[in-house]
Amino acid sequence: QVQLVESGGDLVQPGGSLTLSCAASGTISSIKSMGWYRQAPGKQREWVTSIITGADTVYAESVKGRFTISRDNAKNTAYLQMNSLKPEDTAVYYCKLRTIVKEYWGQGTQVTVSS
Repeated sequence: QVQLVESGGDLVQPGGSLTLSCAASGTISSIKSMGWYRQAPGKQREWVTSIITGADTVYAESVKGRFTISRDNAKNTAYLQMNSLKPEDTAVYYCKLRTIVKEYWGQGTQVTVSS
């Protein structure tokens, strides 16, 4: 069974930066993509960014220019570098791994942006 372990969530002031990580372990088949989603209280879970096998990245308009997704293929780990954080970025951030076999989700890590 594949497991995703997320870390890096914290309380940060507006304008600050934070880096999240998502480490995948277990028997992993070919990875199609890794991505990040987030869910704020009372809101639906929304897609934030994804990185595909060709290393191409795509971002939601709300985070474009501020967030950067990357992946360490050897470690099966994805990262989310978040800069210029805004209060509206406050949410639980979830990692998603897509393989040829199936999709996997992490348990989420809390990011709170507040002064």
